[in-house]
Amino acid sequence: MMAIEDIDRELEGLAELAPSGYSLGLHIRFAAPLMVFQTYPPAWTDIYTSNAYALRDPMVAWGFSMTGACRWSEIEVPDPFKVMEQAAEHGLCYGVAVACGPLSSRTIAGGARADREFLDTEIAEIEAHVRRLHDLTEPPESLTTAQVEALRLIAAGDRHAAAAAKLSISESALKARLMSARQRLFARTTAEAIQRAKDCRLL
Repeated sequence: MMAIEDIDRELEGLAELAPSGYSLGLHIRFAAPLMVFQTYPPAWTDIYTSNAYALRDPMVAWGFSMTGACRWSEIEVPDPFKVMEQAAEHGLCYGVAVACGPLSSRTIAGGARADREFLDTEIAEIEAHVRRLHDLTEPPESLTTAQVEALRLIAAGDRHAAAAAKLSISESALKARLMSARQRLFARTTAEAIQRAKDCRLL
């Protein structure tokens, strides 16, 4: 599970650099990210989600039109819904946006702090963390037939014993297939692996 440990290490680095929190959407495909991590204040997250601000956020719009890194204060995208102004009311006063990867699999991240603008060196570090996370979580182009069969049966509601019987394998062999699928999809649970496989259109 080294990949997950590596991901956790990069996320810890982001958290240290963005004291007011960060938001990270990895490999956005078909309008949805493969993985999402965020540590913004819950009150702001609730407002952001309930108002569908992801569709109206200047930072997100910038991330789909540009790559690299940019301070929020330098983003020249209209903000008619005053998303950034509302974010500042929750301690997200200064921020940086990072975008990388092809448009078909874009990663967009934001990091914030309440006290001052990010230094150039801090922005470079944040961008490096985001780029490594993008590379670490590159979605697989396919799963093995064995992995797909195992995930499909569990997704359909079969318990391990029943799924193993249908595949004419031992329960331990089924668990091994599920574990390999989780590792390939950077998932901590089988349920997460199933959802991620569906998001990648592998199931």
